[in-house]
Amino acid sequence: MTRTRIGIVGYGNLGRGVELACRQNADMELAALFTRRDPQNVQPATADVPVFAMEDLAAHVGDIDVLVLCGGSARDLPEQTPACAALCNVVDSFDTHANIPDHFARVDAAAKEGGTVALVSAGWDPGMFSLARLYATCILPEGNDYTFWGRGVSQGHSDAIRRIDGVADARQYTVPVPSALEAVRAGENPQLTTRQKHTRECFVVAEDGADKAAIERAIVEMPNYFADYDTTVTFVSQEELDRDHAGIPHGGSVIRSGATGAQGENRHVVEFSLKLDSNPEFTGSVLVACARAVHRMSREGQTGCRTLFDVPPAYLSAASAEDLRAHLL
Repeated sequence: MTRTRIGIVGYGNLGRGVELACRQNADMELAALFTRRDPQNVQPATADVPVFAMEDLAAHVGDIDVLVLCGGSARDLPEQTPACAALCNVVDSFDTHANIPDHFARVDAAAKEGGTVALVSAGWDPGMFSLARLYATCILPEGNDYTFWGRGVSQGHSDAIRRIDGVADARQYTVPVPSALEAVRAGENPQLTTRQKHTRECFVVAEDGADKAAIERAIVEMPNYFADYDTTVTFVSQEELDRDHAGIPHGGSVIRSGATGAQGENRHVVEFSLKLDSNPEFTGSVLVACARAVHRMSREGQTGCRTLFDVPPAYLSAASAEDLRAHLL
């Protein structure tokens, strides 16, 4: 069995999710953590895992097969992923959909120059939901795609709020509009705007003396995150946030509503859905499976950037081709 030595950049909720996923996969070994904090203040849950400062990454790339980047899409990954891909194989969960093509191009250039493999925008959306959309569209070319998220906590959107000046902490919930979801599941093929499909609920802890009106304005006008949605902002205390919003659940559905037949008389609805108790733990599990695929592609001599569209499904699994055919086909 080929083992994959994993390095984690960033030891927040997602980094801990990757760590837990490594424990569940016998072919994975957590080799190191890298942090922008003081390494002495970071205590991994896994015994004997070394913690290094982020600026020391280059000195340790020989001990790592794949680096899993666990920063935020708003500010971390646009800079971190190209920089790290120039040094070693990487996986990230960049999830700002509108900016994925530009992110891919920048990472692809860095990975090709560094002779590495990078897989970007992995997770469940983008990621598993992307594959569900692709498969269903190929099968039902005449139809419409619909994606609904939540009700659940978005890590990326919550992180984007926390980066606003004057914000101490925050949670953001994405909530499907029930009438829209019901119409899609009924095969009505409605034409829905972004605003008609979801609302966003933000619970924010403001720093003492912060301008709450300015914070609310910065949230509701933020492009790619909140500007296209009906967004409510509720200011709460840290105690209230910790008490009422401690979990990180999420989920959602990808639905393809299409037709077949000479006159399109036969209707079909394909749905792929997830219900997650822990968004970061599930996302971390996806990233670890993608790290396995990246390590395999790297051993084959491939270089450059990839997404899940470019990964053979078998590369995600630790099982042999024979086992996959015998048990999952």
